[in-house]
Amino acid sequence: MATNKFFKSLLFTLTIAISVFGFSVENSFAYPVFAQQNYSNPRAANGKLACANCHLNQKAIEIEAPQGVLPNSVFEVEIKVPYDLSRKQIAANGKPAGLNVGGILILPKGFKLASKNQISEEVKAKNKGVFISPYSTEFDNILVVGPIAGKKHQELIFPVVAPDPAKDPDVKYLTYPFYAGGNRGRGQVYPTGEKSNINAFGATQAGQITNITTGEKGESQITIVNSEGNSTSQTLSAGLQLLVKQGDIVKQDQPLNIDPNVGGFGQEESEIVLQDSARILGYLAFCFCLLLTQIFLVIKKKQYEKVQAAELNF
Repeated sequence: MATNKFFKSLLFTLTIAISVFGFSVENSFAYPVFAQQNYSNPRAANGKLACANCHLNQKAIEIEAPQGVLPNSVFEVEIKVPYDLSRKQIAANGKPAGLNVGGILILPKGFKLASKNQISEEVKAKNKGVFISPYSTEFDNILVVGPIAGKKHQELIFPVVAPDPAKDPDVKYLTYPFYAGGNRGRGQVYPTGEKSNINAFGATQAGQITNITTGEKGESQITIVNSEGNSTSQTLSAGLQLLVKQGDIVKQDQPLNIDPNVGGFGQEESEIVLQDSARILGYLAFCFCLLLTQIFLVIKKKQYEKVQAAELNF
């Protein structure tokens, strides 16, 4: 347990350092490591991934992976996180910024991230500036990446090495399900439960807006007076576009600003077959024998027809 906590803390520090100094992440404030610290297993019993607890909007993703793999083979699982590159999100400081992306891949037990010397040069070039790490020491079959600049990385490539049933008795030659999630943009909820500025904020009470002021940092201060003369004041973060103006009558929970969320999280699942090379060879041999038998039957049929034709002529 202590080792696992140390690993998570080390991973958190390393992820932050890489994001700030090495991988040019534009205004990224949503890290998979937050999920790592709060969820021992990122996939709930109902199949929901932990990322969806903070990224509330749903957006589609795509998975590309081989249908079958051999033991000890290295293959790629690609998660596509498409979005309109012209769209901008609001950073925590209220300024517009490009969207960041992240992904999670939950593989069957025994499947792991390929080591550096197992990855091809082509994949290394595609993954330049991308840091993929295991979710934890307990779940090294779960891989996470991000946040990274979405402008360059709408396709997240995970190099994976398949297990060998001959070395691991818990692994069998079977069809295994795997799960993937991908996100673009910042989340709507922080791990503490607080809302981020990527939300539509509603009026705390019904009444008339009597005053709207703008602070030094661009935040909007909205004063609402209800029918009984009680006044409440709300502060909306900088960068949010207001839907209301001074003098408007609003209902309780009526949105005061346009929803700024342009991102979202999506998850998909697929299957992969761990194949036995001996079974494949056996199947090919069977197909060859079957084909050969069919050919001999056709030849025999032709010979029989010739014999019959000769007897009739005689």
